[in-house]
Amino acid sequence: MKLRIIGAIGLLVLSAPLTFAGQGDAAKGKETFEQCAVCHNTDTDERKMGPSLKGLFKREKLVNGKPVSAENVKALINSGGNGMPSYADMLSDEEKDNVIAYLKTL
Repeated sequence: MKLRIIGAIGLLVLSAPLTFAGQGDAAKGKETFEQCAVCHNTDTDERKMGPSLKGLFKREKLVNGKPVSAENVKALINSGGNGMPSYADMLSDEEKDNVIAYLKTL
């Protein structure tokens, strides 16, 4: 009996959809990004207080010269700079991953 229960639990675990840390939810990221939209455009290339993020993941480099990658964008969100505050403690890792997932859709 115990073996059947363990087997059934194992089957459920294996058949569950896999989610990986760092993937994020773009729809939730769009909601979180509303606070970022005060300073960043997403629908035009025009600069507000900060650079436009339209097509960010199609670019070769970030404003700091580093290659565009989820890791480098997250590091920039965490550290801030050039007038942008650090969001290391203002957003959870999940919220940052969601924002990055949203930025990838632009």
